[in-house]
Amino acid sequence: MRKSFQMGAAFIGVIVGAGFASGQEILQFFTSFGAIGIAGSIVATLFFAFIGMNLTQMGSRLQTTSHQKVIYHICGRYLGVVVDIIITFFLFGVTVVMFSGAGAIFEQQFGIPSVIGSILMTVITIISVTFSVQKVITLISAFTPFLLLIVIIITVYSVMNFDFASADLQAVAASQSRGASHWLLGAVLYVSYNIAAGAAMLTVMGGTVKDEKVAAWGGIIGGLGLGLLIVLINVSMLTQLKEIASVPMPMLVLADSMSPVMSTIFSIILLGMIYNTAVGMLYAFTARTMKPETKKFKGAVVLFGVAAFGASFVGFITLVGTVYPTMGYLGFTLIGAIIFAWAMKKRAPQKVVES
Repeated sequence: MRKSFQMGAAFIGVIVGAGFASGQEILQFFTSFGAIGIAGSIVATLFFAFIGMNLTQMGSRLQTTSHQKVIYHICGRYLGVVVDIIITFFLFGVTVVMFSGAGAIFEQQFGIPSVIGSILMTVITIISVTFSVQKVITLISAFTPFLLLIVIIITVYSVMNFDFASADLQAVAASQSRGASHWLLGAVLYVSYNIAAGAAMLTVMGGTVKDEKVAAWGGIIGGLGLGLLIVLINVSMLTQLKEIASVPMPMLVLADSMSPVMSTIFSIILLGMIYNTAVGMLYAFTARTMKPETKKFKGAVVLFGVAAFGASFVGFITLVGTVYPTMGYLGFTLIGAIIFAWAMKKRAPQKVVES
């Protein structure tokens, strides 16, 4: 079970990056719909647990070192090519978002030029990705418990200081920019683009264990943990919508309202989560093109990392608002294929073992 929890924490670490932990994604896809966004977060939780379970389990069954084998297994030869290309492209895209997000934190929180923050994150990520996959998983899972703890503290503080009597959540929420036209679509879209990006590393993590049940529980635990974080961040931001609506890192604003010390602590943890996602995405992207733990792999990591840094100058909010929704719609194909493969497996006749 210890391995399942480590995989679950790594699952959370891969998905929770600049947009998620900062609150920017949750704001656009859940909080902007008002109180009904909480229902959306519950829907997202169930989807994350179900899809995570299937991907880690298939990764274990096929003992894969990249997402290619699993994608072709569930999507078939022809659709698999399309989905493989989509996933590979967006692995790079999310890496770009993480480097940009790191720069935004350094500038907003510490007054350091964003380019410096992006350079530091790029260098640390490149160095880390050259390690073995097991070391990468260990690194990714390390920051998750600290993030959960501080989000719980911020949520409790925000709710305790919220004036329920005078609040008009729906009116404030209606003025916010939304990532989708409907709360349910927003929830499914959110899962879709995160899975489109995270599927590669989830299958790789599943391939590190031979016991399918251990791998499956890792996916379930990670999905439920992600759901808990979504609910907590959503609730905390609902209480302070007016204050956080136009900032790139809304959760940082909530932490700063508690104390400068809390804001600094959250900034460090947030950078750690950005690092987690950047490492996971860059590793999975490079592993799809080069065999891991070879000299060519390490050279490709440097090349792709520098290219992602160059692309990060587009801007954090712009990237979250354009790259992610587009990826979400394309990710529907992957989710549909996973559900279909799961249904076919359930309908298949079980083998009878003769005594």
